[in-house]
Parts: sequence; structure tokens; C-alpha cells
Amino acid sequence: MINAIREVKELSILQEISVMLSSSALNLNEFIYKTFEILDQKMGLTRGTLRLFHPTTNDITIEVAYGMAEEAKRRGRYKLGEGITGKVIEEGQPVIIPQIGEEPHFLNKTRSRGDISRKNISFICVPIKLGLETLGAITVDRPFSEDDDFSRDVRLLSIIASMFAQSLKLKNILEDEKNLLTENIKLKDELKEKYNIHNMIGNSSSMHLVYENIIQVAYSNVTVLIRGESGTGKELVAHAIHYNSPRAKKPFVKINCGAIPENLLETEFFGHEKGAFTGATERKKGKFEVADGGTIFLDEIGELPPSLQVKLLRVLQEKEFERVGGTDTMKMNVRIIAATNQNLEEAIQTNQFREDLYYRLNVFPIYMPSLRERKTDILLLADHFLIKYARENNKPITRISTLAIDLLNSYHWPGNVRELQNCLERAVLVCNGDTIQATHLPPTLQRVDTVDSREKVSLAHQVENFEKELIIDALKKTRGIKSKAAQYLSTTERILGYKMQQYAIEYKQFRR
Repeated sequence: MINAIREVKELSILQEISVMLSSSALNLNEFIYKTFEILDQKMGLTRGTLRLFHPTTNDITIEVAYGMAEEAKRRGRYKLGEGITGKVIEEGQPVIIPQIGEEPHFLNKTRSRGDISRKNISFICVPIKLGLETLGAITVDRPFSEDDDFSRDVRLLSIIASMFAQSLKLKNILEDEKNLLTENIKLKDELKEKYNIHNMIGNSSSMHLVYENIIQVAYSNVTVLIRGESGTGKELVAHAIHYNSPRAKKPFVKINCGAIPENLLETEFFGHEKGAFTGATERKKGKFEVADGGTIFLDEIGELPPSLQVKLLRVLQEKEFERVGGTDTMKMNVRIIAATNQNLEEAIQTNQFREDLYYRLNVFPIYMPSLRERKTDILLLADHFLIKYARENNKPITRISTLAIDLLNSYHWPGNVRELQNCLERAVLVCNGDTIQATHLPPTLQRVDTVDSREKVSLAHQVENFEKELIIDALKKTRGIKSKAAQYLSTTERILGYKMQQYAIEYKQFRR
């Protein structure tokens, strides 16, 4: 009879907990707290706690506690394998302590029971398991009695622990999704800031025209063709158009048409169906499908083979395509930006590029000037790269010497901004002082045949330039104080004065 009453009571408790679990009115912690409250009121199981295991730190903490003060809850921290709770979570098996005052492994870290040696309290700890993984444990107290059947309590708590496990799993999934969404929004905001038009570097008239073009075209959906030599920053402009447009929160997908084998290009563009060819074990989305709602950037469009030019033309005209091996027509909502360093007009004349595709792409052309055409931007860019790489390499480099600036300005930069960037990165790596000197620049910049000037520079002239540069640097460092500059150069003030007169260097201009 007693067993039947107990079973009815347990079923009633489990039903009440199930109703609470299905209710959206309570969050997880509130639901667990109410569960412990029910166990206390109907079964006499007191001080219910939910203890969670944190694998990254091996810590076990009390997440929810019923009938326990906040201070006691904070004290209840364990390591895996420590005390009864640590052992239960480590081994994944329930433990019953009939009298905690007689158990040496019971640590009583929370100190919520007072002097346990004088109290007849039983302690039950049941693991919360999800498959083979132990997420934490449930613990409860109950008054000790010789007639107690602890196995029934363990069975009831194990059922409740499995209900908690599913809820904890769902909570973790939702939190992971929330964290991923937050991180995704943060990254998109960072990209939008990074590619903000105001963060682009260049103050020349040709770059101002580029900025105007970006502003004009960003809020439209027209196709853009970016032209210019390799290394001029065509991809940067494509990013700027996307992240300053209404499509900024949607994908930006890049395809380098010259880097993918011709037999794979169609699959990369449009995707394929399962079984479309040998090795196609599952359906795959193409770049156009991935970019839906956003922007697709077709870099090196001049390298696109004729067979795919026809299909791209249809995409531009009809805004639709089929996957390789498929029959369903896919509609698309994608903004197309293309870029090339080739002369497409010549390619049309030699039948290497379709004329109709050219006119479809060339709706809004943007020309990226070479670095030779924007000489006034060289120092701005050089300073930007200097700060960037000095910070990355933790070096106290603050300036570029006058002679080094002269070399940067006189070089013809066939590799454009990319070559300048590589040049400054190398210079920062080899520089051990606070100033980039001419000797830190790559040898290509220091050869006479790589500069625009046709003058032959003698050894004596090179020595004079270097000597003049050293004196200017010394005066800058010492704020125009000749005695300190002489000391810095390990020479006398008289010799320094003679050299300053020889090179027409006025020390007063360095005082500040």
C-alpha cells in the first residue's frame, strides 16, 4: 500500500514538472528552482542544487540552489574528482551518503548545514547525463532514517536529471546560435567600418574621382566593371561598393576566374546536383546561389573561357541559371561586380572576349589609377603601411627618412600599391631603429635603372646623400640642438657645423 502511494506521488510530481517544462512562461533556471521546490514540499528532499561541469576549466559550480544562501552557493565550487560531487560527475554514477557526518569525503564547502557532525542528514547526488557525456549533477538532502529506501529517491532524481539534460542541451544550442549571430553581426559591422569609403587612403584627384564613383553606384543595383593594373586595389573598391550598399548585411562572394580550372568553373559558378558527374555524391550550391541577396565579385573576368562567357551573359540578362546536371531554373538576386587588368577591347578584336558580354558588364566602369598616376599618395600609403606593420611586429618605428622617401617617390612601381605594401613590410622587418632608412628598402628601389631619373648617380653623390640624411635625422632627434646632435653622431660640434654649412642644413628648423 505504501509503495502504491509513493508511486502515485512520484507520477504526480513528474507530471507537474512536465507541465512546467512545456510552459514558455519560465526560463530554465526558474524551472529547475521550481522543481526543487516541489521536491521539498512533496517528498521532503531539501537543499536541491543543480551543479554544472565546465570542461574548459574542469570546474564544477552551483548554477541553481533551493534553500541555500547566495554566499553558500558561491562557496560551492569543485574540481573534477573533488569531493562527492566531483566524483559523481567524473564517474557518471549516483552516490548516496546515508549520514554526511560520518563520511570523510563529504567536504561541506557551502557550509549551509552548520555543524554536520551533529546532524543526521542524508545526501544524494545523481549525474545529469546526455548519452556518454556528463553535464553536471543534482544533489538533495533528506533527514536520515534507518527505514529509508534510497533507491526510490535515486530513481526519481535520475528521471528528473534526464529531463534537465534535454533542457540544458537545448539551452546550450540556443546560446551557441545567439553567440554565433552576435559574432556574425559584429564581424559584419567591422567589415563595414573597414571598407568605409572614409577609411580608404589617397588624396589625389584621381582617387577622389574613384570615391565619387563608389558613392554614385553603391546604392544602385547596376553591374560595375572595375579596371586597372594589377595591385591597384580593385578588390578594395568592390568591397567598398558592397559594404556601403543596402546589400551590406548579405554575403560578399569572390571568384577569381583565372585561378579555377576551366572544367570546374561552371560548378563553382552555378553548383551541381547529386550524380551530375563522377564524384558528385551530394548537391552543392554554386557561388551565385551562396551570394543570393548580396554581391558577387568576379575578379580577373578577362580570363573567363568563352564557353562560360555565354552562360554568364544569360545570368546577366535573365537573372536565372540551372545547376550542373539539374533541370530546375534558379532565380537569383545578386549584384555583379567584375574586375580586370586586361584590355577587353583588344580581347574583343581577337575573339577572346564576347562583345555582348562586355557591354553587359561595362554598365558603370570605374578606373583604378596606377601608383605612377597618383604620386602624391605614395607617402600617405607608406605611412599607413609603416604604422600597420610596426604595430604587428611590435617595433618602435615612427618615421621614414628623407632619402628613403625620395627613393619611394622616384621608383616607377610596376606592382602598384601591393608592391609598396610588400616593400614597407620588408623594411619594417629589417629595421632595428626608429626610422626606415634607404638601406632598409628592397634592392630594386636602389638600382639606378628602376627610377624615373636618367641621371647617373656617382658614389660620391650617394655618400653625400647618406651623410646629409644622417645629420637631418640626428637634428630631428635632438630638436635642433647641435651639441647633442654631434654627440649622437659621435663627432665634434665643429665638424658637424662644417657639414651643415656644406649641405645647407639650418638647425633652427628642427627646434620645436
